[in-house]
Amino acid sequence: MYSHILCGTVLGVEGVDINVEVDVSNGLPMFEMVGYLGSEVKEARERVRTALKNSGFSLPAKRITVNLSPANIHKAGTAFDLAIALAILITIEDIPGDFFKDCIVIGELGLNGEVRPVNGILPMLSSANEKGITKALIPLDNVYEGGVVTGMTVYGATDLANVVRLIRGEDSDIVPFHQDVNTLFNEQKVDGPDFASVAGQAFTKRALEIAAAGFHNILMVGPPGAGKSMLAKCLPSILPPLTLKESIEITKIYSVKGLLKEGQALITTRPFRSPHHTLSSRALTGGGSNPLPGEMSLAHNAVLFLDELPEFSRESLEVMRQPLEDKKVTISRVSASYTFPADFMLVAAMNPCPCGYYPDRKKCRCSDGQIRKYLGRISQPMLDRIDMCVETKAVSYRELRSKAKEEPSEVIRERVINAINIQKERYKNIGICFNSQLEAKQIDEYCPLKNREEEFLMTAVDQYNLSARALHRILKVSRTIADMKEHDRILEDDLAEALMFHNGNLKFWNE
Repeated sequence: MYSHILCGTVLGVEGVDINVEVDVSNGLPMFEMVGYLGSEVKEARERVRTALKNSGFSLPAKRITVNLSPANIHKAGTAFDLAIALAILITIEDIPGDFFKDCIVIGELGLNGEVRPVNGILPMLSSANEKGITKALIPLDNVYEGGVVTGMTVYGATDLANVVRLIRGEDSDIVPFHQDVNTLFNEQKVDGPDFASVAGQAFTKRALEIAAAGFHNILMVGPPGAGKSMLAKCLPSILPPLTLKESIEITKIYSVKGLLKEGQALITTRPFRSPHHTLSSRALTGGGSNPLPGEMSLAHNAVLFLDELPEFSRESLEVMRQPLEDKKVTISRVSASYTFPADFMLVAAMNPCPCGYYPDRKKCRCSDGQIRKYLGRISQPMLDRIDMCVETKAVSYRELRSKAKEEPSEVIRERVINAINIQKERYKNIGICFNSQLEAKQIDEYCPLKNREEEFLMTAVDQYNLSARALHRILKVSRTIADMKEHDRILEDDLAEALMFHNGNLKFWNE
């Protein structure tokens, strides 16, 4: 007898359909599994055998062969257990197979027959749904996540015996799970501290507002205690709300990584990732024998904050250069190539010297060589990929104790959203949302300059010895500033403000 059930796995952050085939035939009693299997999948043989026994089913004294196809895709994880067990029961005619037409089955089995949750449910169900699969049988703990997939009937399984009763049409407490995705998505809240709680720092706040409006990378440089970290933590409070598409993209990544909280269906606020400077380059990019997304992908459509930037290893910083351009991370293995999305907003903070107080020579005791070595940890190619640099100066006592009310994040956020809506309308036909996403070939079309602005920019290029990449980034920041002022085109004032945030204006950088 032969039977098959559709299951799934994840490559990168995309689901891949896997066909679980089972054949039971006469011969020496044995249980064999094939199909380019990882160690966790090979162990499924014992989990399935014992789960069936403890659920009241006995395997025949025959040759059982399980094949997971296609055989050229490496299988890892424990998501195949439930499908294997049910395919065996169909083959030995303990249960009918009609239920599994247009159905995907995913779940890990405990030795007692319990169906346990697995990672990556959302991408697996999304992939199956795109191919016309309309029904899913998954662990009960994963139903909130699985219910996000529209047009699919989702059943939450608790244990193998209960699943069998459902398939036989007997009394079972397994019922279809329904979820209103739009209501769930509209419940999103704004996270993070409010800019109203930060005294002074008007110049840095302006820079962060521009960065948020165009999704530009930004570096804050200043002494300890100036408020760089606090300002960065306030940034999510002025970012635009996620679209449903962005929310699902982020949720897929967190699902694959296993970072969704219990009962969480969607991530509806932009994540703020702030890894410690001791993290490895692999933790930043992702990887492993069965590659999983790293910090850059976990910050997709959101913020990656690197505090004390020069303290990160040179390898970690340099490995970011290509993803900052390509908006994705590609990891190659002998068996396959894995691609993780990484379209994030880089926000970084650093001191101007090891002690943090340069150029104030009354406090700074660092030698010129120490300062050059410290600043030299950030390579020029890496700096060229940061759109904006802003010097964050220490806040005076008068500013700290002032009774004046600071502008709240809610007001700033309205201006940011207005500028972003202008960008979305402009770029609706080319599939991007932010000025920072413009490619070099698109800049001439969307960032045109008249003679006066061309001459101004030419002078700036000569003065600062700008590279082509730096020039393009200044134009993109200028376009964002123009959008915030609701200018139809880039004016000289917009270029002048963008140049204020070029790293060449940080006087100590090249001294």
